[in-house]
Amino acid sequence: MRTLFDITGKIALVTGGAQGLGRMIAEGLVSAGCKVYITSRGQDIGDQAAREMSERGQCIALVADLSTPDAGTALAHEIKHSEQRLDILVNNAGRTWGAPLQSFPDKAWAGVMAVNVQGPFTLVRELLPLLKASGSAENPARVINVGSVAGAAVEPISAYSYAASKAAIHHLSKVLAAELAPDHITVNVIVPGYFPTQMTAHIRRDDTETQKLMARVPLARLGRTDDVAGACIYLASRAGSYLTGGAIFLDGGAIGCR
Repeated sequence: MRTLFDITGKIALVTGGAQGLGRMIAEGLVSAGCKVYITSRGQDIGDQAAREMSERGQCIALVADLSTPDAGTALAHEIKHSEQRLDILVNNAGRTWGAPLQSFPDKAWAGVMAVNVQGPFTLVRELLPLLKASGSAENPARVINVGSVAGAAVEPISAYSYAASKAAIHHLSKVLAAELAPDHITVNVIVPGYFPTQMTAHIRRDDTETQKLMARVPLARLGRTDDVAGACIYLASRAGSYLTGGAIFLDGGAIGCR
């Protein structure tokens, strides 16, 4: 039982791991003993995050703007050049766009769907040899896709392409889970609610909006680093080896208690 959640020595890639929710996940994996690659669109931001997390363990920053399939393929080639296997792939990098329905532009769709849906698919496809090299019946390789409560229920946000993309990654995770189970690769999705990230900054700046949000969350608080890091450590450990095609809601009861 002492090793049930042990992930020491595993190799992980966390896209968008330099900031926000991805940083929380990466910090948790590094602190738990993983060698963690993180990506960011900017070299300076990624390098600084890696330096800070390297005080706790191994963290390596890579530059990747995952808005095109070619960028995902290039990132996979970098990982394949450095590693013989990949134990954990966390598809966290995301994009959103908010605007009222009557002015929501057509250009708000392609980029959001590319990063939030096609990007994770491309990385799974391109990194499949490394995931297969890691996985076994006793200890599968793990793919963890980051969804959103906006993709599971109707939230009061004017982010139409974002909501659709997150619903898509929820279902794509199930499709991939069924496809990859024979290869000893599990695929699950975590479904975060509201965390203190850039996506919620506009709410947190307004006391009235913050109070409205807290009234909708039974546990009456935002998510914390331990909440999302703990869920990913569970999914990546021996404790989570029998779960695939599943979803873990990290929302303080906002969905489950409705």
